[in-house]
Amino acid sequence: MRERISWNVVVPLLALVTLALTWGTEPGPSLAALEAVVLIGAVLAAVHHAEVVAHRVGEPFGSLVLATAVTVIELALIIELMASGGNEAETLARDTAFAALMITTNGIAGLSLLLGSHRYGVTLFNPHGSGAALATLTTLATLSLVLPSFTTTRGRQEFSPGQLVFAAVASLLLYLLFVFTQTVRHRDFFLPVAQRGQQGSMFDEESHAEPPSQAAALRSVALLAGALVAVVGLAEQESPAVEKLVSVAGFPHSFVGVVIAGLVLLPETLAAVRAARQGRIQTSLNLAYGSAMASIGLTIPGIALASIWIKGPLLLGLGPTQLVLFALTVVISMLTVIPGRATRLQGEVHLVLLAAFVFLAIVP
Repeated sequence: MRERISWNVVVPLLALVTLALTWGTEPGPSLAALEAVVLIGAVLAAVHHAEVVAHRVGEPFGSLVLATAVTVIELALIIELMASGGNEAETLARDTAFAALMITTNGIAGLSLLLGSHRYGVTLFNPHGSGAALATLTTLATLSLVLPSFTTTRGRQEFSPGQLVFAAVASLLLYLLFVFTQTVRHRDFFLPVAQRGQQGSMFDEESHAEPPSQAAALRSVALLAGALVAVVGLAEQESPAVEKLVSVAGFPHSFVGVVIAGLVLLPETLAAVRAARQGRIQTSLNLAYGSAMASIGLTIPGIALASIWIKGPLLLGLGPTQLVLFALTVVISMLTVIPGRATRLQGEVHLVLLAAFVFLAIVP
């Protein structure tokens, strides 16, 4: 009975009620502040229920559940904004996908490595699993976000219809192949690695704790879905206020995609940070790279399908500055994951790269 009336149950329901009551209205300052508070509560509840599901199904399924669920809802948000945004939204999919890529590979991964190394000195993880994830992610991003900048059929960073179909099918196929590898063929590559001196830690306690019952896990799945719907819905409700703030601050309109990606990725960020503090660095990297792969591997096929009825250009190709940041991120990430261990320096380097991305998104 205590679980049914706990804040983890009340907050997602409250967030959904708030979303239903305010949907379609332009919030004033007071309402926008209230929605922001409820949104943060929904994020915290989503992290809790994702961890319950993860404990029930085990890794790497838990990370996959959270990453895929968030990305599917993110895709719905992007399509809705593109349908109502006209030509101003022609780069929204690219800006959001690239922002998600930079936030996950540099922000989530960097913060996780920094926190883990602060506690354990040197963080340990499986280079086979992380390397496979990084290779798949690099291929996905290159096919979907880099090649449009160099193809000549359409020009101006846009795929032709045939090229878009190929990129969409290839992206979905790559993502499904990785999921099969992660969950079936080589699942052991993605399991948490014990850190040095971790005996008696919270990680050990959780690994031997009794998993939640099936009923509790199913309840958490439903509440997780509700919390994620509320997070994305409230983030969309906040988007007019965000656009006004971006405009008043003099930032480029493309910075809205950065804000949207940051809001949507809050659940993964908090879950990865908590896992890193418990010594489960592999889980944190699973969340970081898995979220980035899902963001591209599911978003591009969805956008390609939606382009049938959404009129207007769809610019997916990265600009010169973005291409440089992407190439540098790939190189640094390779040097990070290949040894299977990292210090706080690697985490700090990734966070500096994230700061460079955010700064250059504001001052292109």
